[in-house]
Amino acid sequence: MTLEELKHQISGFLKANHSQEFTAQNLADGLRMTSIAEYKRVVNAMDALVRDGELTFDAGKYQYNPNTGYTLGAYRANDKGFGFVKYDDELPDFFINPENTLQAMQGDQVRVSTIKPSPSPDRGPEGKVEEILEHAYENIVGTFSLGSEVKDMIGELKISDKKAINFKVLIDKTGLSPNDGQVVVAEVTRFPDKVHPRELVAHVTETLGYKDEPGMDILQIVHAKKVPSEFPKEVLDEAAKIPTDVQDSDWAGREDITDQTLVTIDGADTKDIDDAVVAWKLDNGNYHLGVHIADVSHYVTEGSLIDAEAYHRGTSVYLTDRVIPMLPRNISNGIASLNPNVARLAMSAEMEINPAGKIVSHRLHTSVIKSHARMTYDAVNKILEGDVFVQEEYAQLTPMFKVMGELHEILYNMRKKRGAIEFDAPEAQIIVDNDGKAVDIKLRERGTAERMIESFMLAANETVAEHFDKLDVPFLYRIHETPDEERAKSFFEFSKALGHPVYGDPSKVTPTMLQQLMSDVAGDPAEQMISTMMLRAMKQAKYSPDPVGHFGLGASYYTHFTSPIRRYPDLTVHRLIKWYAKHGLGVASQAKYADKLAQIGEDTSTRERRAIDTERDVDALKKAEYMLDKVGLEFEGVINSALKFGLFISLENTVEGLVHISNLTDDHYEYDEGHAALIGRSKHRIFQIGQKVRVKVLRVNKEERTVDFMLVNPESAPTTAIRVASKSAGKFGKGRNRDERRKNERRGKSEGPKPKRGPLDAKQGQKRDSKRNF
Repeated sequence: MTLEELKHQISGFLKANHSQEFTAQNLADGLRMTSIAEYKRVVNAMDALVRDGELTFDAGKYQYNPNTGYTLGAYRANDKGFGFVKYDDELPDFFINPENTLQAMQGDQVRVSTIKPSPSPDRGPEGKVEEILEHAYENIVGTFSLGSEVKDMIGELKISDKKAINFKVLIDKTGLSPNDGQVVVAEVTRFPDKVHPRELVAHVTETLGYKDEPGMDILQIVHAKKVPSEFPKEVLDEAAKIPTDVQDSDWAGREDITDQTLVTIDGADTKDIDDAVVAWKLDNGNYHLGVHIADVSHYVTEGSLIDAEAYHRGTSVYLTDRVIPMLPRNISNGIASLNPNVARLAMSAEMEINPAGKIVSHRLHTSVIKSHARMTYDAVNKILEGDVFVQEEYAQLTPMFKVMGELHEILYNMRKKRGAIEFDAPEAQIIVDNDGKAVDIKLRERGTAERMIESFMLAANETVAEHFDKLDVPFLYRIHETPDEERAKSFFEFSKALGHPVYGDPSKVTPTMLQQLMSDVAGDPAEQMISTMMLRAMKQAKYSPDPVGHFGLGASYYTHFTSPIRRYPDLTVHRLIKWYAKHGLGVASQAKYADKLAQIGEDTSTRERRAIDTERDVDALKKAEYMLDKVGLEFEGVINSALKFGLFISLENTVEGLVHISNLTDDHYEYDEGHAALIGRSKHRIFQIGQKVRVKVLRVNKEERTVDFMLVNPESAPTTAIRVASKSAGKFGKGRNRDERRKNERRGKSEGPKPKRGPLDAKQGQKRDSKRNF
């Protein structure tokens, strides 16, 4: 029976029994598919039906989806009244006419019916919002203003979320009565309707403080993004019962490797240290690499209050002046943190690696370890660079660091040989004063030590993933899928138009093909442009039980094993390792997690994106704050996006701003999709990604997190022989950035395209050191 036949049989059965719920084991038994391989096929078929929208999955049980025949998605509003519904990462959005929006707001989860099918591959169908399933703004954060002309209302709320900034929020008398100027959380009791299409009614449920208090700007974003920032008392009470030291009973069944010279290598400000490493040269010419990770699962037990809260959070969130941890601090910074010279429990991955970078053997086991030194990247970089004073300070460890440096070069060359794609975009460290105000922006530098730890973490993650994939048991992977053919083809055409063709078939794109392209354009003026467009052609990495590998890393096997203090998927992986070690690999053992992993992957991927969005918005806020007193000053910058409505410019300090098309006054500019460029109709000047420009700061809006520029000397731009067919692409043009252009037609109320974090993994806030990547 093929997968499609199996899906059809399961779907038909569940449809006929639509009021009942079934586990995968129920279905496997009913189909008499009871072997390990058959059971896994049933799970894969049911998970595929969930992804297709035909089934729902909750608490380990599957049920026929009553919304089959409709499309579910997230609504994206446009200031002009129409909107779009995003329902698939790869397909064009539904277009929703103003009369068919049902007054949905930005981010609402909606059920859509199809009015007209897609007229072409690059244009979405036309739809109608039939039902709002979940409101994005059930709770709204904003600044309260006392007084209102509307009866029974005590005031109004100025929304801090700029995606809803055009809506009026009236505050009624049923909740708290805040003071003028206080930042509050309000629960919405009436959403927009036909009578009040731009108006909401709410009552205040919580006051956060006054608008100008230090840190209140970030706190508003945290609440608006629904990031849990305070631990419930019962969670803290449960955490307080955890011992502060490793107990004698904890050593049972673990290998004692406290005598090995393990060290931790982190940023100087890191407090939640979750990995320690050790390396030495073997007599046979190979290398021993030990990657030892904090055994968080020993303290955060499945089903506990702490575990439920960690799952709810999904990840730690790293902001400019604070960390919102996934776990209570007495765990993340205390008993689980691999602090120096104290015994700690660990999950260990010990690997033997040959001079070609191949892992020839490995062991996974629990252990008791002791970090012999708390090293910083700065110190290790100096040792590797030959600083004799720092080498003398760490004389006992310096030989090991040199071995680690050798091993890193081996692993790096191995990844490069197999086609791993290197993206090394600059990252900013925003410096704030005691009041949380941005006073400086510095670029983070990644030296050999950062890259070395990255190599070691990648090796451990790949080893764990390969181990369990070859055992053919349910497991949680970090996956990065191959770019789809349409995006790859568009990118190939773009690169070829710039004189740098990609050699290969876009329907069978490989990392090596793209790596070769980046090697060919290294140092070329088109390098940044091609790198940026390549990133945009990539899919987003996510968590999944399907072991499809990691395209960007060129890795056939990959998971997240190395950061359980700050990522729930890593905690899940540790539990899986322990579970199979204790209970074996039989059908009953596999059933424990088989029905849960798809949901864990989906939920943790969603919460990861929430954290990334929050970090991005805080960065944009603080960068705008830093630029407030720079109005009128000139800066050198680089174009990082050219769109129909203008140019996005990145300064050397990574601050991004817009040169709106209305401020390009030296000519009439039109957008050329094929070259991602704005081209002057008369003077034929061209502006495109990667081009250096000089700009002046026109205005800064901290609340909307925007910076506006104007070009200082547009006449210095190069000219081109390219001629744009002015109306040939229709109102919005076509292709990859169509939705971004639609959303950003009017910059005054919109935010522009998000800065791209790359397809591999977000580097988060204060944790933006190399071992956190991927």
